[in-house]
Amino acid sequence: MEHLSGAYGYPRGTALSFDKISPAALHRIMKEEEGEYALIDVREQGVHSEGHPFFAVPLPLSHLELKAPRLLPRRSVQIYVLDQGPELPLAERAAAKLAELGYNRISLVEGGVVGWHDGGLELFTGVNVPSKAFGEFVEEACGTPHVTAGALAARCASGEDIVILDSRPFPEFHRMSIPGGIDMPGAELVHRVYETVPDEETQIVVNCAGRTRSIIGAQSLINAGIKNPVSALKDGTMGWYLADLDLAHREDTVAPPPGPDALAKSQKAAQEVAERFGVKQIGLAEFQALKNETQDRSLYVLDVRGEDEYRAGHLPWAYHAPGGQLVQATDEYVAVRNSRLVLVDDDAVRGIMTASWLVQMNWPEVYVLTLPASEMTEQEVFPAIDIACAQTLSPYELDAVLSSGEPVAVIDLATSLEYRGGHVPGAFWAIRSRLEEDHIFIPAVGLIILTSRDGDLAHLAAPEVEKLRPDTIVRVLEGGTEAWAAASLALESGDTRLLSKTDDVWYKPYDTNDKDAVRRRMEAYLTWEVGLVQHVKRDGLARFHLL
Repeated sequence: MEHLSGAYGYPRGTALSFDKISPAALHRIMKEEEGEYALIDVREQGVHSEGHPFFAVPLPLSHLELKAPRLLPRRSVQIYVLDQGPELPLAERAAAKLAELGYNRISLVEGGVVGWHDGGLELFTGVNVPSKAFGEFVEEACGTPHVTAGALAARCASGEDIVILDSRPFPEFHRMSIPGGIDMPGAELVHRVYETVPDEETQIVVNCAGRTRSIIGAQSLINAGIKNPVSALKDGTMGWYLADLDLAHREDTVAPPPGPDALAKSQKAAQEVAERFGVKQIGLAEFQALKNETQDRSLYVLDVRGEDEYRAGHLPWAYHAPGGQLVQATDEYVAVRNSRLVLVDDDAVRGIMTASWLVQMNWPEVYVLTLPASEMTEQEVFPAIDIACAQTLSPYELDAVLSSGEPVAVIDLATSLEYRGGHVPGAFWAIRSRLEEDHIFIPAVGLIILTSRDGDLAHLAAPEVEKLRPDTIVRVLEGGTEAWAAASLALESGDTRLLSKTDDVWYKPYDTNDKDAVRRRMEAYLTWEVGLVQHVKRDGLARFHLL
């Protein structure tokens, strides 16, 4: 039992206890799909990927304060907290943190994931399961055309008029892509296609890394009534790799934004989609009415435009959620089932196309708010919470300390993938929520410096480390590892000094240098994705309704 002070809605110093719910009772609630609730999995994402209930949203204890305000915007929503079970209890610790943040309807799932399994209920491996399953249902129900990697390569080599549109965000496209591909992420496809592919005879092939965004992207163009022949690249860049075809790397060809004539065509197509799929469009007055009801209903305001557009100006209540990614990974943006979603756009194309899919995923209240970019003026990207800052060292001060030879330990709390990509030389890596167990592996030193990607997580962890090491001075690297890199100080890469097990994130099949392992993991991933349709049918929780 946790003792808290200053928790919203609870008297200071009150000993908190939390209601519990059996897996069977929770499953019945989830199946009824009535009222709002959030089932949050407070294990690390990598552990989450090893098995979880269908609608469980990963919200790791280690990042809870940073992510909860965005994922759980209403403090009075019903929250069910899930952990591994009695062997690895995290739920009470997470519930206490949620209570400190002001959430006041919190229940623990009895037995955690182990209890769910022992109750005969389905567990799903992988991440973004509802979205991935939806993509497979779309292909099956709509008969979305596809082309294999070998066939596409042969047709391109023979000189056929084909354009390859990559539906992933630019960083993924830049990392690896189909040769000759053009980056046109998700909701941008209908928005930009008429400018990029003016000839209606040109064949269009949509690809992603695997399957979902290829299917959804191709079907989006078909739903929008584009006259070109359209197909999805079967299994995306993974299929291309498995066919022993060479991928391109570090490409930067991005589809241009539409000119006036192309935009008019896209808007006409999107309005027809809105009518066909029942997409609700609202104005500022209706939006304000929804905002006035946020004490009783959860409201997510999601800007579905590109990142550059969002940063140039957005509504002050909006979070960035590019349309294609919102459909592909809905649980990374929205945790509350049956909540209200307002998609903000400036041209009535990307919002409508994104909403048309969310409606079919069975989100009951999805609205599109279209405003001129000139009316969206907020530029600050708001932090999730106000973080109490620990004492800091600047990058140059830390560099001087490290150069002095003084006994010091730098602890990096970023994700294991971020740590692998680049960290302060000599830094150890750890998961914040496991520091109580893993701090014993930190050398006996007089000074510990904490860092994370931007420093926020390190500031949150500083008082926790001070309690664990009361005789040690604890400081935070100002601005985190990003500031260290920005100061042109050397970075070290690789899994060099790991204090915790690297199961904090789900590793993509190609996040390894072992070529044999890459092939095995790609094949396993694609088999898993195709198998989701039957798995979801056995589970009975999903209620997709494809139009």
